[in-house]
Amino acid sequence: MATAEQQAHTEEHPTPRTYVNVAIILSIITIIEVAIVIVEVPSVILISSLLALSAVKFAFVVGWFMHLKFDARLYQALFLGGLFLAIAVLLALVALFENFTLPAT
Repeated sequence: MATAEQQAHTEEHPTPRTYVNVAIILSIITIIEVAIVIVEVPSVILISSLLALSAVKFAFVVGWFMHLKFDARLYQALFLGGLFLAIAVLLALVALFENFTLPAT
């Protein structure tokens, strides 16, 4: 008779090939990021595209290499809640100090 712990671990785990595919996708995204920086584009497009590509890379790393994709939804919600809170604080601080300059000495 199987114990509860053994039954909990019967779910399918990713194969090494899956991790290789994720690494290839991450490499392609990195190449795209480098190409965007090399090609001269307006700064708004540059920053927004780099942020979007970085968010996609972050999702792949957290989901696959940190195994968050296979954990309970509660763990995902806690992780993403903290992430969104950190982003909100960062954006609030950027907006707060946008026009701040140090006095001349």
